[in-house]
Amino acid sequence: MKRRVFDILVSIGGVVAIVGLIIVGSLAVVGYNFANTSVHNQLAQQEIFFPSAAAFAHAKNGTEITPAMLPYLSQYAGQQLLTGPEAEAYADHFIAIHLSEMPYHGVYSKISAAAQKDPSNPSLKALKQTSFQGTTLRGLLLEAYAFGTFAQLALWAAIVAYTGAFLLAILVAFGFWHAGITPGTKEMLVHGHSQ
Repeated sequence: MKRRVFDILVSIGGVVAIVGLIIVGSLAVVGYNFANTSVHNQLAQQEIFFPSAAAFAHAKNGTEITPAMLPYLSQYAGQQLLTGPEAEAYADHFIAIHLSEMPYHGVYSKISAAAQKDPSNPSLKALKQTSFQGTTLRGLLLEAYAFGTFAQLALWAAIVAYTGAFLLAILVAFGFWHAGITPGTKEMLVHGHSQ
């Protein structure tokens, strides 16, 4: 095979790969924008705010803010919950702690089982409702965190795809340049000596 033909064929393959990488990168950007915007808009509608800085200043066990929450939540003091990482912090380091402080550690299935054994107990009925609401909100916030994480992964996938397309474009340009300067008679591999 002629070297020039080989260079052109490989370079055309590179062009096809570049187009593929650009398409993948563009789809990843669309996925990032969709997931990120959806997470932000859904969380904004809930109007959940982190406790104020004053509440964090008076952290004590048994109160709204415990010392265990400080490393995870104090940075968000007074802010509205709008991102996946904020949703994860609120779910795992605010709601989960308050649930764990409840009887039965706030585990809905345990509270529900106790309430079914004693259906006339009003405190178990209230506890069951509180646990259900807290567990549900925690689960929804963790879903927002998961989709926010998917958005970040899509953004990184787009960056990798565009970077790959750029680097491949350099190699393709070099391939076409090499094809242009290679004599048309030059073969790919020549074995032995002519006699």
